[in-house]
Amino acid sequence: MKNNILSIAFLLISIIGFSQETESKYDEKLAKSLNADERGMKKYVFCILKTGSNTTATAEEKNNLFKGHMDNITRLANDGKLVLAGPFMKNDRNYRGIYIFNVSTIEEAQALVATDPAIKSNLLEAELTPWYGTAALQEILKIHEKITQK
Repeated sequence: MKNNILSIAFLLISIIGFSQETESKYDEKLAKSLNADERGMKKYVFCILKTGSNTTATAEEKNNLFKGHMDNITRLANDGKLVLAGPFMKNDRNYRGIYIFNVSTIEEAQALVATDPAIKSNLLEAELTPWYGTAALQEILKIHEKITQK
């Protein structure tokens, strides 16, 4: 009898624990504001930046173009069109960095890429592809601002 009571108590504790672990934390308002589908995902366009064909730019020209490149990244991020950007470490593929655009078509991403001075001057080349990822990615900038000292 004592074993039966312990077994039932264990079963009840397990059921309560499992139901708490599987309890949904779904926030409909947040999901809608991020255009999330039922899986919490959405369409983006992924961009790999590669070394471009321009090999004649002077050091001063490169500095100016990359300043414009960084200013453009900031503008696109502040406009909500760019949710992630960053450089690759040195590699043998000529990969320079990535963008993840908060748009659903290649055509929209092409228009955004065309605003980058380093790409327009062929210092960088952009390779675009559709990508499906978490809609929460759009919240990274808010978090990044809280952890950046400069």
